[in-house]
Amino acid sequence: MARMVDQAPTHVPVLLSRCIALLEPALQASASPVMVDATLGLAGHAEAFLDTFPTLTLIGLDQDPDALRLARARLERFGSRARVVQTRNDGYAAALAECGVSAVDAALFDLGVSSMQLDLPARGFSYSQDAPLDMRMDPTGGITAADILNTWDEREIAAVLRDYSGERFARPLARAIVRRRQQSPWSSTAELVELIYAVIPAPARRTGGHPAKRTFQALRIAVNDELGALRSALPQAINATVVGGRIVVMSYQSGEDAIVKAEFARRCTSDVPEGLVVTADKMLAPFRLLTRGAETAPPQEIEANPRAASVRLRAIERVAA
Repeated sequence: MARMVDQAPTHVPVLLSRCIALLEPALQASASPVMVDATLGLAGHAEAFLDTFPTLTLIGLDQDPDALRLARARLERFGSRARVVQTRNDGYAAALAECGVSAVDAALFDLGVSSMQLDLPARGFSYSQDAPLDMRMDPTGGITAADILNTWDEREIAAVLRDYSGERFARPLARAIVRRRQQSPWSSTAELVELIYAVIPAPARRTGGHPAKRTFQALRIAVNDELGALRSALPQAINATVVGGRIVVMSYQSGEDAIVKAEFARRCTSDVPEGLVVTADKMLAPFRLLTRGAETAPPQEIEANPRAASVRLRAIERVAA
């Protein structure tokens, strides 16, 4: 976990050995492979790949300026082999163009919030410490969680809580949020946690982890348009992947995983009409699945790194142009 932005991070990458094993065939197939880490974070995965594959050039994408500063410092020893671009992952194609790259051998997405973001109270991601209701991964622009709570109507807020986290009490929470802001604007995470405890019945608070977890997750996803970015980023990554190239995506909540599952299934499905004996190559599915369903972390990794408990990993390989 990364404790402070002015110290070296102690980030533990999730499913690192599995990610390397899945992407290795694609990276070994080229004398000068190119890989994109579309969610660079603190560069734990990126550093390991650069150490493992000496001829690899890695392009890392992230929108968080604090994470980028630490990542650049961590990857500095690799020189021009590591290139870092400040952008959301849906800026994938533009970042490749900026780096003068048109094709990629491997891509990795490690979605969700980073440990560093959770550990910095001022960012407002955590329900365990009082802080401004911010939750922006790029704190230099865009709406904040306070903006949503103070300006969106009850129906919109309820939809966010329900659709992005499966919150059973989305409607009463939204109703209470709107009622509370009529007295004074929302400004702090502690205020929101207090309201959540007041609205969710005591029996429901005793199961499923911290009662504020789902609300904070939903707001973070909405603030950063994480699902919208993912829907745009995946096709860009797929289009840039060479034949023999591979893509690995790690998701941490059901909405992300559903998008990945659907996109991968679509790309791995043949367009050959049923009953047709001879087919043209262009009618064959351009990708194949490398995982059966979504893979999870083994118990020993979850014990050592609790963040791995909710991970769902899917991977595909391009087999045709």
